[in-house]
Amino acid sequence: MSAAPPQIPDCLGPRPAVTVPSWRPPAGCWDTQFHVLGPQSRFPYPPQRHYTPPDAPLDAWRRMASSLGIDHGFVIHANTQGPDNEIYLDAVAQAPQDLVAVVRLDAGTSPAEVEALHRRGARGMRFGFNRQHTAAGLDPDVVRHAIDVSRHLGWFVQLHFDGAQLPHLVDWIGGLDVPVVIDHLGRVDATEGLDAAPQRALLQLAECRHVWVKVSGFDRVCPPGAGYEAVAPLVQRLGDTALDRLVWGSDWPHTGWFRPEHMPDDGALFQAFLDCVPREEDRIRILKTNPLRLLARNP
Repeated sequence: MSAAPPQIPDCLGPRPAVTVPSWRPPAGCWDTQFHVLGPQSRFPYPPQRHYTPPDAPLDAWRRMASSLGIDHGFVIHANTQGPDNEIYLDAVAQAPQDLVAVVRLDAGTSPAEVEALHRRGARGMRFGFNRQHTAAGLDPDVVRHAIDVSRHLGWFVQLHFDGAQLPHLVDWIGGLDVPVVIDHLGRVDATEGLDAAPQRALLQLAECRHVWVKVSGFDRVCPPGAGYEAVAPLVQRLGDTALDRLVWGSDWPHTGWFRPEHMPDDGALFQAFLDCVPREEDRIRILKTNPLRLLARNP
């Protein structure tokens, strides 16, 4: 008798309440990292996933973002959705003036398919190979194919990986010839300090003019029990190196957390960003100017 397949665990949804931050941004600022999930009856999860998140509809993100003063967003492909991009295009269709999509491409994607995605609001592609969220690994040939079929549209490549991999990716990322956006501060461990190999690799890549870094996922890079202030030295050093290529993201709805005490407060995460970036003009550059520059290549 064969063994029963392992049960896929349910993860938590985001906190419903948001702490009010100390500063409210001007109109036109962007959350460059959030996901929409469900309803599962319409957008089912594939069986090859590490966990099952609850539904996270666009209206719930909009309520959260509004509480922070954010009115535009990048809706990002989530590994829990598998190869299907329809859920992100559907979200953009609900608010085409406010949202763009970052989708998944594969080895069989054609230029015509990318053009169809572009017409529906996609402006970039994401490749996630963080072992915490997916069993898939990095396939450089697939990334190269995706770049080739989307190059004429000016798309960017977004990468999500385990921070321990980053030192081994420096040459490859540095050699790509399109804008590259690194998720969640490279998923480094902020408590290891700036001399740790992943942080050194991230700072080295930040010197490349085609590399952008998402100031996001503080709850991912600060281990449980460590305060968000642990990330401040890295964010401040990135600001010194690449202020014109930093963007901010909420990472809502924070999939992959299973204990309530680990689920972040979106207001506290935003406040931690504000604490790392005390100058208002720098905040506005990261929240408004830079996302528009990133999108300027692919109007």
